[in-house]
Amino acid sequence: MKTIPSDSKSRPQQNTKSRFSRLLWSGALAVAVTCAVLYAVPFFFTLSVQYEQSHSSASAPFPVTVYPKDKLIVEDPQVNAFLENPNSPLAAAVGDTGNALWSAFRWLALTIAGTAAYQDLAAADGRFVTIAPGMRKEQAAEMFGKALSWNAAQKKKFLTATATSSLPLVEGSFAPGTYLVTVGMAPQAVQALVNERFTQDVLNHYATSTAAVVPLSEALTIASLIERETIGTTDMRLVSGIIWNRLFANMNLQIDSTLQYAKANTAAATSWWPTVVPADMYRRSPYNTYLHSGLPPTPIANPSVAAVLAALNPLQTSCLYYFNDQAGNIHCSDTYAEHVALLKKYYGQGK
Repeated sequence: MKTIPSDSKSRPQQNTKSRFSRLLWSGALAVAVTCAVLYAVPFFFTLSVQYEQSHSSASAPFPVTVYPKDKLIVEDPQVNAFLENPNSPLAAAVGDTGNALWSAFRWLALTIAGTAAYQDLAAADGRFVTIAPGMRKEQAAEMFGKALSWNAAQKKKFLTATATSSLPLVEGSFAPGTYLVTVGMAPQAVQALVNERFTQDVLNHYATSTAAVVPLSEALTIASLIERETIGTTDMRLVSGIIWNRLFANMNLQIDSTLQYAKANTAAATSWWPTVVPADMYRRSPYNTYLHSGLPPTPIANPSVAAVLAALNPLQTSCLYYFNDQAGNIHCSDTYAEHVALLKKYYGQGK
């Protein structure tokens, strides 16, 4: 009969402890690596935003294929190909809404950077502020104000152009995008950032020859309507074509987003984009495009470059009417009778 060494009884227990220890260390290492990667995401996104804020995009002029004086929209295959080409000089200015990977990275960076834990850990005084396309100027002030802890007076100062301001800071010129600001930044300094972004994204591309065909104020106004009336960029040029068609035909635009803008300008408003009810069609306001012909006096929001390009390059269409279904798809028609029939099909009633 063989004698079992005493230490052999404890070996399985030692092996178990060793495996547990290795698993524990592996888990700790994985957590540390994950935290380091997550910590680095906002850093690399910061570099991207800093580069965007300090470098101008290629100054290729915006193409234009609409001629208001002649009431004409020209289909130019070269312009269509140019706008649809992701490698065009304007691709960076148009935006990367179609890049799912970049959108996910951007969302992750903004989410992490916005947490108190990250800001405490990084001792960061930088803040990301995203101005979404279609926001009003007051919403832009609220976004910057929240990030920089501004009071009401500072927000008002941000919205007010001074004698030294390079641009008038009117609705439509608060360029959408992500800005990197620092804690304690004064309203005038943020103004300068916004003005510089608008100059890079729009003014540098708006040639005098383009302005001679479609004045900048007109393009921004139509672009703001397009921005508020569409979801994404897919239907922007179609809606642009319908807006131009109605202008050419001397028809009132009858765009609900202009009613929202007018309604939000009242003291009773509780939202910048309130729900429209039938009575709003009779609201007395120069922005009411049901009552007044032509364009509203100013842009109603701050449009993306994609919307500006759509305003300048509408699709040729015979449509004069359109609406969005519940999924956000655009349905257009040539006649009011067809428009009502489509409304009944999708909503059970026409108007």
